[in-house]
Amino acid sequence: MTKGIKKIFSEVPQTYELVNHVLTFGLDILWRKKAAKIATEGRGSRLLDVCSGTGETAINLLHLAENGGTVIAADFSDPMIRKLAEKPEADRILLTLADASSLPFRDDTFDAITISFATRNISVSQDFRSRCFSEFHRVLKPGGVFINMETSQPPSRFIRRLFHWYVRAFVRPMANVISGSKASYAYLMNSILNFCDAEELADSIRQAGFSTVDFDLMLFGIVAVHKARKNEKGL
Repeated sequence: MTKGIKKIFSEVPQTYELVNHVLTFGLDILWRKKAAKIATEGRGSRLLDVCSGTGETAINLLHLAENGGTVIAADFSDPMIRKLAEKPEADRILLTLADASSLPFRDDTFDAITISFATRNISVSQDFRSRCFSEFHRVLKPGGVFINMETSQPPSRFIRRLFHWYVRAFVRPMANVISGSKASYAYLMNSILNFCDAEELADSIRQAGFSTVDFDLMLFGIVAVHKARKNEKGL
């Protein structure tokens, strides 16, 4: 991942969760819980939350994991991982400093992988995003699932315009006030406005080798959750 993005995320750990909760009116909490629930339904006990940040989704996975299950939180930002390490649940989560494009795990390791509101950050180029998705496919067990939750582009032109207006009018100014990091949330605003729609993202996930990819739209398509499965034969 680029040095610029790494620098951005080194500036915001202390206020990262608060900004997300304020800007989504708390809905991001429910969305992360939904992603974790989908990831753990009928799954085994080895779970990876990649680009974990301050670990909200990893903690949700921990609460839902089978008895004796293992949850690993991986992120490329040391300050983010350090913030997660301060939480009381952190002693039951394995914390790993790792880039999403080169994960330090063996093939066929995990029953489920999640990424929540970080796919925009691994989309610095289509090639880099493809490398990351291929890594997720590699470390999943045959039959394992990859759950991707991210902002999207609403299908309705009216809703999309309204969403973009909200992002321009409120996301950057409000985030600046709370976090004090102008550069970070200028980047956030642009990444939301320019990110692909759910169909395009589904195609990108398929190209990484996943056998099936489905998605659900939430809040009129402002957010999409994709569920991708690795072929039972590992292909």
